[in-house]
Amino acid sequence: MANIAVFGATGTIGSRIAEEALERGHTVTAVVRDPAKLTDLDPRLKAVTGDALDPASVTAAAQGQDVVVSAVGGGDGPGHLATIEPSARALVEGLRGLGEQAPRLVSVGGAGSLRTPDGQQVWDTPGLPEGLLQIMRAHGDALDYYRTVTDLDWTNVSPAAQIGPGERTGTYRTSGEELLTDEAGNSTISAEDYAVAILDEIEHPQHLRQRFAVAY
Repeated sequence: MANIAVFGATGTIGSRIAEEALERGHTVTAVVRDPAKLTDLDPRLKAVTGDALDPASVTAAAQGQDVVVSAVGGGDGPGHLATIEPSARALVEGLRGLGEQAPRLVSVGGAGSLRTPDGQQVWDTPGLPEGLLQIMRAHGDALDYYRTVTDLDWTNVSPAAQIGPGERTGTYRTSGEELLTDEAGNSTISAEDYAVAILDEIEHPQHLRQRFAVAY
């Protein structure tokens, strides 16, 4: 069993990652800026105050952990631009502060940079709202940064084009750089099954220093 720290554990995705990890018997620490927000979450969670944008805070929260999960979000487009790539840099800097004891970093990514069957990227789709494009670009910038990191073990996990609360089926497919779709052309995953994929990757690493995608 692993010691897992989750940044963004109060969010839609982060809370499900934390819950899936708890159900599997891992020790889970929720790293949040405001511990008062944890009142409605699983009482098995440990809680510490921390900020994914502050390298020193990351170092402190990651001490003694085997894995750090980043599920931070920014709300709207400008919020993501201000949060996603800067937090990636702060997380890496903070983990580097632990030297050889640095835990593995697993981060929630985006679908915008995935390739569609016509060879373009999802964010090239005509008519996408500017706010959505900003969210996609924020995740793309973070991934570009992660790909420069060669001294830490990291994994970036892109969800399907559509992700939200739903059912835990325990089934999913993975790809490298391609957007996965079903026979009708839909690209979906529940937040619950996305969390399953995250924990499967934590328990059985297959994508060290890589991005991979998850969908039905």
